[in-house]
Formats: sequence, C-alpha cells, structure tokens
Amino acid sequence: MTLVVVAHGTRDPRGAAVIEEIAALVRARLGDVPVEVAYADVRQPDVTTVLGRVDGPAVVVPAFLAAGYHVRVDVPQQITASGRPDVVVTEPIGTALLPVLRERLREAGWQPGDAVVLAAAGSSDPRALADVTAVARAVSAEVGYLATASPTVPEAVAALKAEGRRVAIASWLLAPGLFHQRLADAGADVVADPLGAHTRVVDAVLLRYYEARCFLQVA
Repeated sequence: MTLVVVAHGTRDPRGAAVIEEIAALVRARLGDVPVEVAYADVRQPDVTTVLGRVDGPAVVVPAFLAAGYHVRVDVPQQITASGRPDVVVTEPIGTALLPVLRERLREAGWQPGDAVVLAAAGSSDPRALADVTAVARAVSAEVGYLATASPTVPEAVAALKAEGRRVAIASWLLAPGLFHQRLADAGADVVADPLGAHTRVVDAVLLRYYEARCFLQVA
C-alpha cells in the first residue's frame, strides 16, 4: 500500500531537499512499501500526477502543521482528479510535533524567561488558525503569522520587545523557504530552525500511514 507524502511546495531547493529527506527516512523504516513525494502547490509533481503512476491502494499523508485550505481543499481535489477510489487521505501531522518545536528553540539559544513568538504560515481558514493557537498555548507563546492572518511575526515581536523582553521565535514551519527567510528580519533575539527531517516528524508520518492502512483494511 503506497504512502504518498504531500508537502506544501517551495521554490527553495533546501525546502525540497528536507521533504525528500523525510521521505527517504520514512522509506527506510517501511522497507518494501513504496513511498512517493507530491506537492500541493508551487512544485511538481502534484498529488494527481503521483497517484496516476501508483499501482494499488494508496495513503496520502499531508505533511502540514495545520489543516488549512491546502489540506481541506487542494489535496482532496487533486485526489478526486486522479479518479482513484482506493485512496485515503489522513489528517496532517502537526499535532505530534510539539517536542520538536521545543527542541529547535533550545538549539537556537532560547533561555528560560524569554518571550516566545510562534511563527506560523497563516491561513484564511479559522480552523487552521485554531490549530496554531492551540500550539501557541502549549508552548506559552504569542502567535505571529507570515501571511494572510494577523498579527504578523514582526508585530508580535515588537509588542514583546516594547515590554523590554528578550524574544525567541519558534518556527512552526516544516522546511526552509521564503517564509523562514523572513524571520531573520523580524527583530527577535533568537530564531529557531524549521522542524526539518526530525525523527519525530518521520514517526508522525508513519503513525498517520498505519492508522489509515488499518482503516482501509477494515473498510
């Protein structure tokens, strides 16, 4: 049963390299299970194209941190366009990755007492924003968005700086790209790396795959 890992897509080759690394690590853990990479936007191949060359049932795992427009609309539409009735799409992987977020903050130089801004991509979907807010609460952070929603990351950083606090940015992004590049100019004292090809990211993808595989076998 093929696993298709779906990422947002970026023009930054470093971002694509991280997604391929995650897929390679998943592939190594699954042994003889085919693992493919697809993109919801920006890059090719898209989900429709990948499913068109896959034999047999497939599980599509959105490697997204929140269930926004791409997860709820783009990916299902691309699956429908493939004409494949034997495909199941899972929930995104974000909820399992809080330990990675904390680890990246510590690696970047976060210190006890630092104010934290959770930098997220942003969405027009209130459900995705609610996902981000829940993560921010879990790490006692203020939310800042890089697009679509407000406050922006620089605004959130500036508000905390005005209180005389040292500020760390927790990057709620999976891979490097344009969004992460912007964080360097947001005015924070510390900027954490994206989550990247961490073991827990691989675990989260595998968990979604096994859950869906059980569903397909029972259905």
